[in-house]
Amino acid sequence: MKKEKDSDIKRELTVGEVAERSGLAVSTLHFYESKGLIRSNRSRGNQRRYPRAVLRRVAVIKVAQRTGIPLAEIRSALSVLPDDRPVTVEDWGKLSENWRQQLDDRIANLTALRDQLTGCIGCGCLSMRDCPLRNPHDVLGIEGAGPRLIADETEHEGLG
Repeated sequence: MKKEKDSDIKRELTVGEVAERSGLAVSTLHFYESKGLIRSNRSRGNQRRYPRAVLRRVAVIKVAQRTGIPLAEIRSALSVLPDDRPVTVEDWGKLSENWRQQLDDRIANLTALRDQLTGCIGCGCLSMRDCPLRNPHDVLGIEGAGPRLIADETEHEGLG
């Protein structure tokens, strides 16, 4: 591995260099930029140039994505941080504190769902009035007939 000179450290990175150093595809970097997660400057030849701080920002994005944080929330969280410096330990502490709570909530919900699922296997719950998974507390019966269950699922899946 070659040693970087001071002039290299101050130089902005090409999209190919960021892709190589981060392990991401160039198209992913372009996508992140289009979503406002990262930003680039343009060279005289209109080529993208990224500040070195983008490498840590990309690492934060990937960690947040692995925990299931939606890109819109990641963008919102990163929007309060300056683009011209790497994400600091203090920045990460603030970001991860909120994301940790979301992850804990999701784990609790999934654990409850798993525990309810065990009791429902093979029970024919679609014909039951009070299925804890599909129709808790007979909410569908109380709300009356209509296609809202399918509509709710479509919206939940991002199709609505």
